[in-house]
Parts: sequence; C-alpha cells; structure tokens
Amino acid sequence: MQTRKLGRTGPQVSQLGLGLMGMSDLYGPADRAESLATIHAALDAGVTLLDTGDFYGMGHNELLLREALAAGGRDGVHISVKFGAMRDPDGNWIGYDARPAAVKNFAAYSLKRLGVDHIDIYRPARLDPAVPIEDTVGAIAELVKAGRVRHIGLSEVGSETLRRAHAVHPIADLQIEYSMISRGVEDGILQTCRELSIGVTAYGVLSRGLISGHWSKQRAGEADFRGRASPRFQGDNLDHNLGLVEKVRAIADELGVSVAQVAIAWVAAQGEDIVPLVGARTRARLTEALGANALRLTAADLARLERAVPADAAAGERYNAHATAVLDSEKR
Repeated sequence: MQTRKLGRTGPQVSQLGLGLMGMSDLYGPADRAESLATIHAALDAGVTLLDTGDFYGMGHNELLLREALAAGGRDGVHISVKFGAMRDPDGNWIGYDARPAAVKNFAAYSLKRLGVDHIDIYRPARLDPAVPIEDTVGAIAELVKAGRVRHIGLSEVGSETLRRAHAVHPIADLQIEYSMISRGVEDGILQTCRELSIGVTAYGVLSRGLISGHWSKQRAGEADFRGRASPRFQGDNLDHNLGLVEKVRAIADELGVSVAQVAIAWVAAQGEDIVPLVGARTRARLTEALGANALRLTAADLARLERAVPADAAAGERYNAHATAVLDSEKR
C-alpha cells in the first residue's frame, strides 16, 4: 500500500487508516472475533495507522487492539489515541478533561491497556473550554520528551486553536470529520493546516454509513448513535440524503466501483496531505474500502461529483442540539 506523511513532522503512514471505534461502541453490537479478524486483515493489507480512543467502550477498544497486536507485535504499526472525553457508568457523555495532570493520567492508563511503551500519536478528543490549549499540548510535549508519545495531534478544533497549539509544539495532524457531505474543514481550517504543514486524518468519510451505499430507509429505526443523535439519519432529511447517494451511485456504476469506494477516493483526492480513516467493522467492508486505493478520480469525475453533491447539499446537522453541545466543544 502507498503511504502518506502526516504533516511536516509526523510519521509516514498507509494512505488509508482504520478507525476502531465501531468495534466497541456507538454503532450497535459488534462481533469480537470478526473485529479481531478485520484488524488482522487490515495489517496484512498494509494498513499501518490504527485509530482508537480511551473512551471507546470505556477501555474496551484499547484492550481489543492490544489483543489484535499480541500475535504479530506492533512493528510498523502507528497507534493513534484520543483522550479526554468523560463518561458515566451508563455510557453517557459528561464532558472533557484536558488538564495537564489528567493528560498524563489518561496516557498512563492507555499505555497499560494497550500494552505498549509509547503511543505514536496522542490527541485530545475535543477542545476543553476550561483549559488553555497551550497547557494541554505542553503536557503532551512532556510525554514526548519522556518517550511515552511520539507525535502530538489534535481533533475537531479550529484555525486559532491550531495556531496556538502549533506554537507550543509541532502538531503532526488534525483529525476531523471530512466527507462529500461534511465539508466544514474547507472553511479555513484545511488552509491553516497546509500553511502550518499539519496533516489531516479524515474520519467520517462515509458519514457514519449514510453515504456508504448500504444505508436504507428501512434501517432508520436502528437503535444506535445515528438514530439518536444525527438529524441526517431522520425523517425527511434521510430521504433527501439518500437521494444524494443515488446520484453518487449513478457515477459509481459508470466507473465500475461502489458508492463507498467513490466516497473514500473523493476524500483522498482532496490532497496528498489527507489520510482517510475508514470505520470498517467486518472484513467484507474492509475489502470494499481498500478497493478505493486503486480508484483514481479524474478532474472530470470530481467535477461531476461536485455537481451531484455540492458542499451544502446535505440535509440536517451532523449532530442534534444536545450532542452538539457535548461533542462540538469548538464550534465550526
């Protein structure tokens, strides 16, 4: 698999990364054996960037990754960890903690659960409005100096925060939602990343499955995060958004590929400094996603897709009002 470099100072990683969240949380039950097999298949295919969070399944995801890496070790694997999100015993989101002492505490627990001596990329999951970003990044920088962390990343922050953080320590990459129907990053944030030579790891490239080509009206009642917290999956919004998917499907059919492969390739085509993260939970979905690596969208293809799905085409916000208040700590 070809590789891409995360920013000026970050690691060289596979041009497609694997996000592990859905194997532990938010998208309904996952099969443990299939999850492990999917991680192994990704590694065998040359995927070297694995993304997790200490709050995914409240530690379960990191333990799952540890088990997956136990057989072959972590040589050549880059582990990206998000921290800071706090949850109660029922799994509810109750805020963020990015104080320096908390940063080191979270890191210690992640290192223990993962069974590793260092984390390749460590990042706060969101901006903690009560803590200056300089303090948070400064604490991670101390972990870098101690050899516990290799690179510092950020997640879902804006241009001002990027600049302030980068002034304290080089930021390898910004992890942020980016897809054909979630393009807020294009409103200045992507330009700032490029000015500062910060890479982008794009999550949600299939908009949580909405533009995968596999979602349908019949699945609207599924009781997971999407149905509860994403207006894009509800009511008339869903009808409208699935109509956009059919426009993409027409183009995908002409190209002889799947809708998901077009959506992933579209993100990858936005720049060599962008690494799409796919949240495949099964080997079948992983195989489909990996097929996007061979798809090279031409300028004409990209123009057709832009006409079919303009930047503001999606109906509904990414999250409902409650989730926005909790998840989007820095509004964009």
